[in-house]
Amino acid sequence: MLSRLFEALYNRVFVNIVVSRSKTIVYIEESNKKGILSSDSKSFDTTTLNTKMYEFINSYICESPFYYISVLDNSRTQGVIPTCTTRDMSVFYNLESSKYICYKNKWAYYTSKSDLDSLQQAYPNIGVDFIFSPFVLLVNFFKDKINTTLALFILIEDNYITLSVFDNSELLYGDHIDMEHGGEHEELLIEEETELDLGDSIDLDDIDAMDDIEGLDDFGDIEDLDSIDEIDEFAESEDEEEEFEDEADEANVDDTDRFNEDYHRFSLIQSSINHFYKDSKYDSKFIESVYIADGIGVSGDLKRYLEEEMFLSVFVRHIDLAIEVCEIAKAELK
Repeated sequence: MLSRLFEALYNRVFVNIVVSRSKTIVYIEESNKKGILSSDSKSFDTTTLNTKMYEFINSYICESPFYYISVLDNSRTQGVIPTCTTRDMSVFYNLESSKYICYKNKWAYYTSKSDLDSLQQAYPNIGVDFIFSPFVLLVNFFKDKINTTLALFILIEDNYITLSVFDNSELLYGDHIDMEHGGEHEELLIEEETELDLGDSIDLDDIDAMDDIEGLDDFGDIEDLDSIDEIDEFAESEDEEEEFEDEADEANVDDTDRFNEDYHRFSLIQSSINHFYKDSKYDSKFIESVYIADGIGVSGDLKRYLEEEMFLSVFVRHIDLAIEVCEIAKAELK
């Protein structure tokens, strides 16, 4: 009773930290039972806690004993397993050097113990209360879609790609890809492309006439393919405020570096999905739709690659990573 009275005298302060390739975003939100009182966000050109970042955070947490430090897990060695049954987990990953948590007793997400220890020690004097997995952030962000459809869900960060395949809330597959070091399944795609290049060559003498190709007319006129529009499932959603934009309208074709990065992202995603299709450990199902949570502002090229090369229907929603981390932190304290 006394503790509740004491807590009522102070506001809650949520400090949310997202580390990218070369900078750190800190989003701070102050709230009470009535709602959000104020918020502030600042970017720092560092990936570690420095004096300026500490002073910024401390200026808020010194005002209340009820403050909570949350960090988005940026560990390289993390992932998900489509089961929460202990005896089945080893089929997918050796968890001896990792810590894992079951999500609603359906599937598990894990991170290496050493990476978790490093994260906890990275913020001296302020500490860390919550370390949130990007897989949990992705599920929370797309919770209404994950529960109702079979699709690929992708979270795009500056230096990582987190993807999951869900079928009506059942996790089928997941992968966490480091942009700088590539995905563990990238070699699979390279090998497949090599096999295509070195496979049986086509003997032009064996091609007698186009009349031998039967059934081509069954496809109809090629021009008709252009009339197959994307079915935007969000138009039928009751949640009208959700707006998924066609990023192709915002593409900057002159930005070569951005173009190359988006193609690299596409290659990594394609390789990972090929692994999902080919590995017998997974309950592979054909993917038709992709929902992207874009945390950095990728160009329309990534969307175009996925649509034209993999024949997927792609929907993009912008995400503020630090704000989403804050939403999960608040949910944890309810």
